[in-house]
Amino acid sequence: MDNALGDFLRARRELVTPAEVGLPPGNGPRRVPGLRREEVAMLAGISIDYYLRLERGRDRSPSARVAGALASVLLLDEESTEYLMTLAGRAAQPTPARDEDLPPSLAVLVRTLEVPCVVFNRYCDVLAANPLARELAPFLRPGVNLLRTIFLGGPVPLHHPGPADLTAGAVAYVRALCGTDTGDPRLDALIGELSRKSVRFRRLWARHDVHRGGSGTIVLRHPAAGDLELMTEKLLVAGAPGLEVLVLHAQPGSRSADALATLRSALTYVD
Repeated sequence: MDNALGDFLRARRELVTPAEVGLPPGNGPRRVPGLRREEVAMLAGISIDYYLRLERGRDRSPSARVAGALASVLLLDEESTEYLMTLAGRAAQPTPARDEDLPPSLAVLVRTLEVPCVVFNRYCDVLAANPLARELAPFLRPGVNLLRTIFLGGPVPLHHPGPADLTAGAVAYVRALCGTDTGDPRLDALIGELSRKSVRFRRLWARHDVHRGGSGTIVLRHPAAGDLELMTEKLLVAGAPGLEVLVLHAQPGSRSADALATLRSALTYVD
């Protein structure tokens, strides 16, 4: 039986150290990573028996107060707290859009924007991409699944500057995008395939990180233009839950902006 709430609590509990929540390390080695169940229960102000019921799936509807206390103990950020509340039945999930629900006006916008633009769904399938996006990165084209590309398709000429991890961010993002809809056969099949074929994905998925993201910066290597430092904007599509728009743009006057302009001028835009 599915136990999404319990799996989430256990995964996040194992990532929190006693020192992070003000507990002494104790004597001798700890037999479990992170916090013990009884420590979580104590810090959240609930009985160990009740916490065990939650983690083992025998109780799936903690009160908002209890869920909030657990979020605090587990050091969850705002997005992960919202995710926990949804698992606990304390938040409504929007009905995801079907692939065929791509609004015609959005398709026109994607084609006519003068910066790289991509539309994808909650499974990370690319539904639409303008010519400049496809020129910039061939994997940004309709029909490609970005998760399969990142984890199964070999090296991707894309990375985050600094310590950010592209693969970890991708997994946390798809968790946030999918919410708590664990009964979706298509999602289950995708997660199952990636878990079988990629050890890295399997380990990251087990962490239950949740992060939707928004603005950011990436570095993309183009065979002709070289390394381009691009800003990213992720935009929700009003009226079509589950669809998002990714827009890539460069700082005006930068070498990357000049390179984008050169690539754009070499393209012939067609409907």
